[in-house]
Amino acid sequence: MPEDAFERVLQLVSEGRLTAEEAGPILDELGTKRDASTRESPRTTRGGDDSPGRALRVEVTERGRPVVNLRVPISLGRAAISRVPGISDLTSERIREAIAAGIKGPILDVDDDGDGVRISIE
Repeated sequence: MPEDAFERVLQLVSEGRLTAEEAGPILDELGTKRDASTRESPRTTRGGDDSPGRALRVEVTERGRPVVNLRVPISLGRAAISRVPGISDLTSERIREAIAAGIKGPILDVDDDGDGVRISIE
């Protein structure tokens, strides 16, 4: 998948010219083309049902209060995860691996006396 196409879609979202819901199917299609060209193995799913995760949820708390509760299509989350401040490259890669493996539920949960981040696949 050409990275410039991915970047362009993310830029359109950041400019408000596309919503996250509109960008999701576009990024899914770009990801499907990449998967076919790299001949990745089929994705497996884990969790209560056999359907793959459709959304990435990011929750941030400060002093025990919710500050961010964001739900985005999985394809947009996959594309943008490396651009989130404070998330290391290793953590970004682990999140991408969890998405590719079809894991549902919490994939990152950090709590430090009321300050925390939770990322889950729904």
